[in-house]
Amino acid sequence: MSTTTVSSIESSELKDRIVRFQKVRDDIVAQVRRVIVGQDEVIEQVMIALFVGGHCLITGLPGTAKTLLVRTLAQALGLEFRRIQFTPDLMPSDITGTDIIEEDPTTGRRTWTFVPGPIFANVLLADEINRTPPKTQSALLEAMQELSCTVRGNHYKIRPPFFVLATQNPIELEGTYPLPEAQLDRFIFNTLLDYLSADHEMQVLGLTTTTHQAQVEAVTNAEEILDFQQVVRMVPIADSVARYAVDLVRATRATDPAAPDFIKKYVNFGASVRAAQFLVLASKARALMRHRYHVSFEDVTALVRPILRHRILLNFQAESDRLTQDDILKKLLEAMPAPKA
Repeated sequence: MSTTTVSSIESSELKDRIVRFQKVRDDIVAQVRRVIVGQDEVIEQVMIALFVGGHCLITGLPGTAKTLLVRTLAQALGLEFRRIQFTPDLMPSDITGTDIIEEDPTTGRRTWTFVPGPIFANVLLADEINRTPPKTQSALLEAMQELSCTVRGNHYKIRPPFFVLATQNPIELEGTYPLPEAQLDRFIFNTLLDYLSADHEMQVLGLTTTTHQAQVEAVTNAEEILDFQQVVRMVPIADSVARYAVDLVRATRATDPAAPDFIKKYVNFGASVRAAQFLVLASKARALMRHRYHVSFEDVTALVRPILRHRILLNFQAESDRLTQDDILKKLLEAMPAPKA
């Protein structure tokens, strides 16, 4: 078989995979829309995290459908869903699982048996993750990065795909524990849920205060999602676009010579290399979800804030001037606009 023929077959197969990816994306949105009203940007960011194999932190006020969104997505994806309600007395073994002693009734022999915890699922909802102490929060670190957990010295693998979708309440500070920076850096997005518009709230009333019961159907499966993650990585990105993403991330570091003056004034610590990796990967997924086959500067700029807002630490001067991470990132995008396409 000639090289040309092999190339055309590969190109045809890749085209079919891309078409399937885009159809599944549209089907997932259609299923989610049966239950969730509005929040287009939030849904897009959570789906991007799923398609690149990342984790997502969802920050929103009570009653903004954070838990409902995650549960609905898991149903539409056809994945195994588990929920952990984080509380101050939650122990690491409540997440990872534990060993118990079982006795054989015939021989009387006792053996250790591992009972898997809720972490052994495809979609794990860590509800109100900031309500448990750092010791328990850290039980997620190994799983999020290595797809494994260690219990009593024994190593257990978690079957992919594996997504941690964590929620936290931004207004209640009493009885909460800030997430460690190392754990925050594992989340690809810090997605913000805001109040709905008046029209959307009217739609919510129509869906939830009547006898209407929405049924969400699975439109894909675990194997297909793993394939989509590979397809996303094949999306090309021009060196100029990748360089722009790197320059934006490096500009958040006060120690970088190219950092703007306001970064040096207000920022203690900037984003890590992982931020640049996630920014490029997420931009690839966003481009493909929007039926484009290459990454544009607009993809990068649209994702800067949700990817970087939890990765930069502001100093006292920023707090004194009442500036948030989003304010700093907005100024950064104004100071470093995307080149003309």
